[in-house]
Amino acid sequence: MSTRILPAVGDADAARSITTLLSQLPDAEPAGPLGDSTALLDTLARLAAESLDELPEVVLVHERIGPVPALELIREVALRFPAVGVVLVTADASPGLYSAAMDSGARGLVGLPLSYEELAQRVQAAAGWSVGVRRHLGAGAEVFTGPGGTVVTVSGAKGGVGATVTAVQLALAAQASGHTVALVDMDLQSGDIASFLDVQFRRSIVDLAAISDISPRVLSDAVFSHGSGLALLLAPGEGERGEEVSDRSARQIVSALRSRYEIVVIDCGSQMNGANAAAIEMADIALLVTTPDVVAVRGAKRIVRMWDRLQIRKAEETTTLVNRYSRNTEIQPPLIQKITGTRIAGTAIPANFKELQGAVDAGRMHELDSKSVVKQALWALAGELGLVKVPAGAEGSGKYKNDRGSIGRSRRRGDSAGRGKSD
Repeated sequence: MSTRILPAVGDADAARSITTLLSQLPDAEPAGPLGDSTALLDTLARLAAESLDELPEVVLVHERIGPVPALELIREVALRFPAVGVVLVTADASPGLYSAAMDSGARGLVGLPLSYEELAQRVQAAAGWSVGVRRHLGAGAEVFTGPGGTVVTVSGAKGGVGATVTAVQLALAAQASGHTVALVDMDLQSGDIASFLDVQFRRSIVDLAAISDISPRVLSDAVFSHGSGLALLLAPGEGERGEEVSDRSARQIVSALRSRYEIVVIDCGSQMNGANAAAIEMADIALLVTTPDVVAVRGAKRIVRMWDRLQIRKAEETTTLVNRYSRNTEIQPPLIQKITGTRIAGTAIPANFKELQGAVDAGRMHELDSKSVVKQALWALAGELGLVKVPAGAEGSGKYKNDRGSIGRSRRRGDSAGRGKSD
């Protein structure tokens, strides 16, 4: 039986060296090296969506991979694709790094400069482990092996543009269609999800920040089960404690949520920090909410440029939602698309705050009247983004349509999510 090996190597010279040695291994089928962590995770997700058997037995992660650091990448691969054996390639073969790699989920470590014998031994051991896990999974064990749930981040171009209302209603729409949904408040210093849903809960996302291995039980202890059916992971009541959530812990938290819920909606607020930057980088869908006014659109442009400079997200991978839209405003969605360079969601949210006022003041956003045009538009947006399950026979029936026709199904990151007219 041949062993499929997928190397993730950011350094060109190291990639050539590893590829040469892998080609000499007996019964090995090495794939071409991938240059960054995003390409690796996207490739594994695509293969896992086809079948568990399509995944490679072994993934090699080079120490200089990016933008996600090697150990955090190993942790995410191990969590999302537990049937894949991961081997770290590094010049630091110290006991401390070896222990950290094993704690992250690696099945072995290969030192640099590369040795044929050591590489062959580690690859063989990881492949044997992978085959054993797959045999166990084939016997019907209930272990998560898929590409993971869909992660959606919602950010505001500035404060007050409606990011939290958008996040809450997207989560409610996904839950109402039958998905398991987690709603996360990563506006760490001024999050309002608890107020919008009338929740008083002593645990928050900070309780997960210092935990290196977030088990399902630990996660469930930190999550609040809301009466609407949503699982809530709330921002801390003391805003200064938000600093305890680092980018590394945010990646672990998002990965744990992705492995447990079909849809994960994250309210990132309008202020950037390491934690919500990591969430936006990991997201399948990054939604940026703006209103059609000069200040907000300038804010949206500033955020998009910052994400690009920091290699968090490219403009073309971001979907901009126009909130409080009116045909009479001077700034229309096509102009916003041109200014920001992002996709524009086909669904625009009408300007009608009066119908939201009562639900917001009472903290009962989950009980917003179904006749609300704002709610209808936001639920239509959920359909457009692929966050709702469309029942068999419902397509074309009008149940999951807005004024622009049938809502699109779920799409992978990088597809043309949300592109359309917004007139």
